[in-house]
Amino acid sequence: MKTPEEVPLVGSDVSSLSVLALSDSLSQFWPAIASECGLGLLLASDPDEFHCPDGAIGVICAAGVEDLVEPLLKRHDGTAAELAVVGANPDHRLVVAAILAGAVQYFVVPQDNDLLRSWVRSRAERAHQRRSGAAFARREAEKYRFEGTFGRSPLLRDAIERAARIIPHPNVTVLITGETGTGKELLARAIHYNGPRSAGPFVDVNCVAMPDQLLESELFGHEKGAFTGATSAKPGLFEVAHGGTLFLDEIGHLSLPMQGKLLRALEQRVVRRVGGTRPIPVDVRIVSATHVDLAAAVRRQEFREDLLHRLNVIPIELPPLRARREDLLPLARHFLARFAAEYGVPEPSLTRAAARALELHPWAGNVRELRNVLERVTLLGAGGEVDIEDLGLEPAGSPLPGSGLPFPATLEQITRAAAGAMTELCDGNKSESARRLGISRTRLLRILSDEAEAYHEP
Repeated sequence: MKTPEEVPLVGSDVSSLSVLALSDSLSQFWPAIASECGLGLLLASDPDEFHCPDGAIGVICAAGVEDLVEPLLKRHDGTAAELAVVGANPDHRLVVAAILAGAVQYFVVPQDNDLLRSWVRSRAERAHQRRSGAAFARREAEKYRFEGTFGRSPLLRDAIERAARIIPHPNVTVLITGETGTGKELLARAIHYNGPRSAGPFVDVNCVAMPDQLLESELFGHEKGAFTGATSAKPGLFEVAHGGTLFLDEIGHLSLPMQGKLLRALEQRVVRRVGGTRPIPVDVRIVSATHVDLAAAVRRQEFREDLLHRLNVIPIELPPLRARREDLLPLARHFLARFAAEYGVPEPSLTRAAARALELHPWAGNVRELRNVLERVTLLGAGGEVDIEDLGLEPAGSPLPGSGLPFPATLEQITRAAAGAMTELCDGNKSESARRLGISRTRLLRILSDEAEAYHEP
């Protein structure tokens, strides 16, 4: 539970209970339940002073209808307070007046002390959940903020600016495309937690991770007895995501029958559980992602064209990391600082050679691969400098950038290319280059000299 001050329990002064000729049991129980439920206790002896802050739980001690007028009218000031009325006897006029004025419940004390306790407790738990959800959404919005988190390259900024423009529109469907590891889920979370649905749930599902029957049950839910093992009813992820965002990852791998069922749910904004007939309205923003070329899949008759049109309202393409090299080192430093703070270890720094190695690596796994490498060196390092050997990068499967090697290449050509690339990697430091290559400095200079002569040959 949160601290007591965060969810006030507001009530008219319990000293007025004596005027109501009530048992003093409530006056003893009143502060106790406030403490038990983790509530701040605010009392007002004068109805004019009675005011419910936003999200509070209000209880009014009333002897007659006139005691309700001022307090309950103040409920209609835009706050989300819930009010109950406490009286000495089941006065029907009082009950009707309380409900008409906006109260949600009427309790007779001391007979209903247990019911009142239960009501306050349930409302307190609900208030805590709302506040916890709002606090979580604020933290996630900070974690997934657009500014500075993704990068500053022109290619990426175009994608980010397009995402930022649609954030205020909570029902717009978004399709994020890009290679594996480019940050599609990261962008989907940023759209959710920075938009008007941030207080709602963010629910993600990997469409390629389960067979059709299981995926249908996960998305739409099922009724008891719908299939073997369905011992109870279960809501689907569409229902779970109500009021928030449903992220459909790897949507390009959906089977054609599942595509049809998804299209129907998107168009009608209702779902039917497996084995059920009742339509269930859902209010979700759909964000989908794929590394598959869906237009080509449509031409191959592997993806429904009408579903593509429904998903592709706002297309956003994320470029691969190799296409935005200027973002690489800022991202690397961001991850080093993030993991150092997360694991409580000193933040490591990159040597010039390590930084250059990061820039030259092809990063087939994109941002995900970079993040994993830097998480490893942060955990295994001692917080000092990170050198090339610490990175543990796998040898590139493609020619070195700028090598210009023909295919097939001779051993002499490969040797020259390797010497030139290592010298570039070490910022021209030939002694360090020779050490890393396992040859003498003289041998390296001879190779580089031969390379220069070969370059100038007509």
